[in-house]
Amino acid sequence: MTRALAIQAGIGLASGAAGVALLRRPAATVEARYAARIAGMMLVALCLFLTGFALVFALSL
Repeated sequence: MTRALAIQAGIGLASGAAGVALLRRPAATVEARYAARIAGMMLVALCLFLTGFALVFALSL
């Protein structure tokens, strides 16, 4: 795995951890809960894309 792929996978894992933390945090209002759910799922999706592409590229080498 090259350095770029390791950085990509690391950023992916960090965004996944931030997304899960955001999803687990309780919100005060319904609107805040809705916004946190959207932002958390976007970060988790970023995690899946970055780590998935890094893994597939590393396996193809």
